[in-house]
Amino acid sequence: MELQNTVKNALNALYHHPDDTIRMQADRWLQDFQRTLDAWQVADNLLHDSSSNLETLIFCSQTLRSKVQRDFEELPSEAFRPLRISLNTLLKKFHKGPPKVRTQISIAVAALAVHVPAEDWGDGGIVNWLKDEMSSHPEYVPGFLELLTVLPEEVFNYKISARPERRRQFEKELTSQMEVALSILTTCLENSELKEQVLEAFSSWLRLRHGIPGSILASHPLVLSALSSLNAELLSEASVNVISELIHYTAAGSSGGISVQMPLIQVIVPQVMSLKAQLRDPSKDEEDVKAIARLFADMGDSYVELIATGSDESMLIVQALLEVASHPEYDIASMTFNFWHSLQAILTRRDSYTSFGNETSMEAERNRRLQVFRSAYESLVSLVSFRVQYPQDYQGLSYEDLMDFKHTRYAVADVLIDAASILGGDATLRILYMKLVEAVSFCGNEHGEWRPAEAALFCIRAISSYVSIVEAEVLPQVMSFLPKLPQQPQLLQTVCLTIGAYSKWLDAASSKICILPTVIDILMRGMGTSEDSAAAAAMAFRHICDDCRRQLCGYFDSLFPIYHGAVNGEGSFKVSAEDSLHLVEALSMVITQLPPDHAKKAVERLCFPVVNPLQDAINQGLEMLEKKPAREFTVHIDRLAYIFRYVNHPEAVADAIRSLWPIFKAVFDLRAWDMRTMESLCRACKYAVRTSGRVMGITIGAMLEEIQGLYLQHHQPCFLYLSSEVIKIFGSDPSCADYLKNLIEALFRHTACLLTNIKDFTSRPDIADDCFLLASRCIRYCPQIFITSAIFPALVDCSMIGITVQHREASNSILTFLSDIFDLAKSSKGEHYVSIRDSVIIPRGASLTRILVASIAGALPSSRLETVTYALLALSRAYGLQSLEWAKDSVSLIPLTAVTEAERSRFIHALSDAASGKDINSLMAPIEELSDVCRRNRTVQEIVQGALRPLELNLVSVS
Repeated sequence: MELQNTVKNALNALYHHPDDTIRMQADRWLQDFQRTLDAWQVADNLLHDSSSNLETLIFCSQTLRSKVQRDFEELPSEAFRPLRISLNTLLKKFHKGPPKVRTQISIAVAALAVHVPAEDWGDGGIVNWLKDEMSSHPEYVPGFLELLTVLPEEVFNYKISARPERRRQFEKELTSQMEVALSILTTCLENSELKEQVLEAFSSWLRLRHGIPGSILASHPLVLSALSSLNAELLSEASVNVISELIHYTAAGSSGGISVQMPLIQVIVPQVMSLKAQLRDPSKDEEDVKAIARLFADMGDSYVELIATGSDESMLIVQALLEVASHPEYDIASMTFNFWHSLQAILTRRDSYTSFGNETSMEAERNRRLQVFRSAYESLVSLVSFRVQYPQDYQGLSYEDLMDFKHTRYAVADVLIDAASILGGDATLRILYMKLVEAVSFCGNEHGEWRPAEAALFCIRAISSYVSIVEAEVLPQVMSFLPKLPQQPQLLQTVCLTIGAYSKWLDAASSKICILPTVIDILMRGMGTSEDSAAAAAMAFRHICDDCRRQLCGYFDSLFPIYHGAVNGEGSFKVSAEDSLHLVEALSMVITQLPPDHAKKAVERLCFPVVNPLQDAINQGLEMLEKKPAREFTVHIDRLAYIFRYVNHPEAVADAIRSLWPIFKAVFDLRAWDMRTMESLCRACKYAVRTSGRVMGITIGAMLEEIQGLYLQHHQPCFLYLSSEVIKIFGSDPSCADYLKNLIEALFRHTACLLTNIKDFTSRPDIADDCFLLASRCIRYCPQIFITSAIFPALVDCSMIGITVQHREASNSILTFLSDIFDLAKSSKGEHYVSIRDSVIIPRGASLTRILVASIAGALPSSRLETVTYALLALSRAYGLQSLEWAKDSVSLIPLTAVTEAERSRFIHALSDAASGKDINSLMAPIEELSDVCRRNRTVQEIVQGALRPLELNLVSVS
């Protein structure tokens, strides 16, 4: 009683106390209370207590529901009957409400049914028990109907901590009782007041997709009742839900598929088709129109394979879907978008026609179908293209509304791409060009309306990948319009993006017409108009320099001032520092096309305006250098990184990094404490190494010496990352072996000292991530250095400490490193070092396996399961019977209360199959099942982790 009063007081404080701190304390206490064993009895007592207020009833019903779902195993087996009696009494007590409480009690009863075998409910399981209760107590039928509704929904509720085997069993129990459930609902249908509730329950049972033949359902009273409601004055939401579920049901493989369900389809489709006229009925409520549109969209999605045959009947559905697509409300029209995409995929996919035999017949049928659907997709282009137009009040849109508008444009662009896949890009372009011609006329009127032209160009840009680069009819006209359009910022932004999208066409066309100077002039205007148009122009400039580089390399001197102005922020350009990188990339691509001698001079010119500010900063002395924010360095260093990355002239880049090394070394020495500057500088060095490779000469030695020394002082993870790039390029070079061995031993030895326990991994996940990425790269590129090194065993020990770190990238890098070790024999370079590997792994095998099993069983999040499983299966493949013994020893530590003998056996059998060489993908299910079982609730997870103790390593000492 004292605890019950404490709960009431805490709830009163949570909902009514004026002090936020007190409310938070009350909330925390109540959450902790819900996890206790006492919560069962207290929640039950307060629900039966007639003096409990609504807040108490809602909290206690939620508590009891979650306890049944998650903590049912806390109760002794004999507690089932009293719990069922209590919940049944509560279901009757609240049969008229409050609705929230009744729903929670219903879910609790359904969750109980998931946990407990059917025979515990009596003959026929919970459905027959429910039938008997409803017959004996007709006054409580509304409450029982809610239970009947939620029952099949709980099959798919993974909050319930039932074992996977029991969950599958429950689904079978319910599907076997489908006819009993439908007979209960049919009886309840006689009471007209219960009709909505009955139909909602029916739609819930249909989601089980149990294979009742269409011939039976076609004349079933529940189906006929739902169909008759479609034509009522007020459209019934429950009826629409039933018809929607029936449509999905008829197409589901588990219900026998379309051929078995055809009698039902032949009843449903005409009834839904009869609603088509209501789509345009102005007297219809918008929610009703939305419901009707949803049924048409469901038919399209479910019967798309049938519709794709292009029969006369299917084209009637297509016409109805075009009607939906034409609806002025986007939320309604967009319901069809998935159908148009699925239909396009079927029509264009080769395997849709394999049943037609030879290639000639297949191609003939493909052409016939494309012709049949041509006019529908032509109409679709016209119907959706206007939806991308900026609203009149676009400047006053909230951030959320602006995001919604952008998502609408992306969705419409996808539909246009689907249409272009059917019609061809050139044909789609012709339709959109007519929209542009019409829109351009608006630009010249007295109001200067720019929005239709912007919308048309957005659509033309969307299909750019599908328009042929030799198109000569429409695109020259489009390009001729662009210089004449108003300088409105949004319109200019889209103009620039359209130019960039057609860069390949511009490359092909410029050999016939002198067009590049005009579009570059437009892009320069874009760079000077607004930040958004400048960003679009910079990106377009990059595309043009990439695709038209052969023609532009003779104009480098003319292009350089654009780059110089943007990088230095001179003149009227509004290009941000981030967007200026597009211009750096653009000029770098043009330089790639130059002959080597010219390229070296061009790289010098490109670097000059970037290097000067860095040199000026260094000249100001140490004190000033340390005070400067990182951005004052990174903005320039990032530009150099792009030059090194995109100038594909190894000698030119090697010369550049050689001349710049004194500046780089000064920044390394004076800013090594600053992670952001170091990351930027290491990225620039990485690209220099990647482009120059072995041409880099002595600069690479100086660079590695620098980062090796600085890593010992400042522990910057990016130093490891840069070393990883060096290993990739120089790892197999015998002349570098001694140098690289010293490097990696120094880096790994120091890292192992930094990561001595799981707390170190948690506080320094970036170091762990980059360390084991580097280690994996060593396995791939220089196993002869790494595996034979004295640091290898220490690094394996280090990895075992860190496997269970919760940081995703760090954990994945460690697991990948271990998988690479286990898979060593797969690579030609690594197979020579298997015996050395075995001398390290075998003494640690038992502990390693235990940690990996613990990770599967809950030490790591379930999202990491695939990576852990691969590592464990790779270990099994590498060590065969020995690894099975390790695995058996590990799972035997888990008490039988948590994992049954059968579940252990299935898991070990999967590992045995892996050891014998079976396909790993087919072995995931039993491992996922063990994971599921061990994570089913907090108590079990704690028991399992307490048994496996992944953080307590009992390593065999290795001499």
